[in-house]
Amino acid sequence: MARRLAADGPVTVVDDRPGSATFADRAAGLEALGVTVVAGPAPERLAGLVAAADLVVPSPGVPEAHPVYDLAGRAGVPLRSEIELAGAAAARRGLPLVAVTGTNGKTTVTTLITEMLGAGGRRAVAAGNIGRPLLDAVHDDDVDVVVAEVSSFQLRFTETFRPRVAVLLNVAEDHLDWHPTFEDYVAAKARIFAARPATTSSSSMSTTARWRRWHVRRPPGRSVSACGRSRDHARRGGWREGFSGLRTHRVAECVAAGPARSPRCRQCVGGGGRGRRSGRRLRRAAFGAGLVCGAPPPSDPGRPKWGVTFVDDSKATNPHAALAALAGFDSVVLLAGGRNKGLDLGVLRAEAGRIRAVVAIGEAADEVEACFEGLRPVRRAGSMAEAVRLCAELAQPGDTVLLSRPAPRSTGTAAYAARGDDFAREVRTLQESRR
Repeated sequence: MARRLAADGPVTVVDDRPGSATFADRAAGLEALGVTVVAGPAPERLAGLVAAADLVVPSPGVPEAHPVYDLAGRAGVPLRSEIELAGAAAARRGLPLVAVTGTNGKTTVTTLITEMLGAGGRRAVAAGNIGRPLLDAVHDDDVDVVVAEVSSFQLRFTETFRPRVAVLLNVAEDHLDWHPTFEDYVAAKARIFAARPATTSSSSMSTTARWRRWHVRRPPGRSVSACGRSRDHARRGGWREGFSGLRTHRVAECVAAGPARSPRCRQCVGGGGRGRRSGRRLRRAAFGAGLVCGAPPPSDPGRPKWGVTFVDDSKATNPHAALAALAGFDSVVLLAGGRNKGLDLGVLRAEAGRIRAVVAIGEAADEVEACFEGLRPVRRAGSMAEAVRLCAELAQPGDTVLLSRPAPRSTGTAAYAARGDDFAREVRTLQESRR
């Protein structure tokens, strides 16, 4: 952000945690660009910096309870997220932008859309919450379309963010350590549609009640069908585009319906909301969004099943994502843990019938153990190596060992990738030892 904004005028970066190991190097790099770096300012200094600014851009990691938001509001200084500025840059260039949000499945769908567009000959890049900063991606001259994973943190402070295609997958309780209430979290997610041209008088989603009536309060703009089977679908290759309001389903409607089946479609891919149906739902969401941008349909080779299968679902960073993963398998040894962020792990008991045993790891091991006490055998592990060994001992042929951490220490891309790499490395080590 600082690198891009410094080209237009003076930039000041405030860092609340100057004690981090990387602070000195990052500060030196910014100062070399002419950026002023302020480390851990006192409240009065922060207030002065905000009042003197033309724009405040909060990092996604800065929680909504931080005083900078109130200071900007009282000073009349606009607050904008990085994706807001990136969206404006993309619009100026005429660069198509696909945005994907939702509690679960964002990375999967973003990756699928990007791969589909690439297979169709489009120069597509995945960016945003998935890794590459969106503001960098939209300035890339070698890109035809940008597919962005966007979080509620990034959407919260947007006013004009208007992607060519917007996909809202689902909403379940999450990040309540950042958003004041679940209603605020829902409203932040719904902002993915806020700047689209309204086609109905009810285009704003601001309360839980409205969210639960999503199927009758459709998002504005062009719609793409995401429900299953009909003669019309068959004639058009399984998909239908239209503007007929409540008589059609949309990617942003069926897929957003979560566990609640749409009352108007018995073939609705939202039915049940979990497991294999959830996987189909995510693929169809990606398919629908990709079609709008000219992508061909993806293939689905499936997954071979023999012996004991180890599955890395470390991106499942809340109980709802873990439930979706569990429901996709018949017999699971669950490896779960991390550090809880105020979420109820008890919902995992709903899939206890699929679980042979549980291995608990990390700071949330006590909560995981309490969740399954009396239901399933639970073992505790002090390291990933021990956890993988215990899982292998508990599993039987045909089982799946599932790494699904509903209480993660961190939800960043690097963090979940590192967890997955650690898991895969220990699985390979175990395989080598058994040869």
